[in-house]
Order: sequence, then structure tokens, then C-alpha cells
Amino acid sequence: MSFFISDALAQGEAAAPAGDPFMALLPLVLFAVVFYFLLIRPQAKRQKEHRKMVESLAKGDEIITMGGMAGRIADIGENFALVEVADGMKVKIRRAAVESVLPKGTLQEL
Repeated sequence: MSFFISDALAQGEAAAPAGDPFMALLPLVLFAVVFYFLLIRPQAKRQKEHRKMVESLAKGDEIITMGGMAGRIADIGENFALVEVADGMKVKIRRAAVESVLPKGTLQEL
């Protein structure tokens, strides 16, 4: 009679979960540790290095901004820097927008 629908048969009591409850949390703890070492720690290290580099900026440094603009710092303030990108052309940028500091004389080669 039940050609398309299978019969539902009652089973015995459900078996109690065997094992230590702390072992059930072990995969979550391992996942959190791996997540920390692969994602959180390297990002925090990069942020610390960038903050240190931004704080050490000085007049005359050759820089590249996050937008890809290269220039020499003409004047520097607490939050902003005046960057000379060409002869007589100066642009004001945020200090945090500096991506990297180039070695001296790099802009002459470009």
C-alpha cells in the first residue's frame, strides 16, 4: 500500500552522547587559535609597522601614497603633509595616506 511513501517505524531510546564535553569544544578552540595566528596577529603587526612609519615621516622624505601618487614631503604637520609631486605643484594629503617611504633619490630615477 505504501508504494511511494516509506513506513515510519519507531526505534528504541536515543543513545546518550558518549565522550568528554571538553573534547567537543576542542575543534572550536583549535579553530580560534588558527584564526588568531593566520589573520588577527599579522594584521595587527602590519598596523603597528604602518603607524610607526607614519610617525617617523620627516621633511624631504620621498613617499608613495595609497592612491599611487609619488612625491617628496615639502612640509609636515600633525595630521597632514604637503607633498611636492612636480616642480612647483604641491598637494596636501593625510599622513595616514602614506603607503611607503622610498629610498633617497628614487624619484629622480622615475
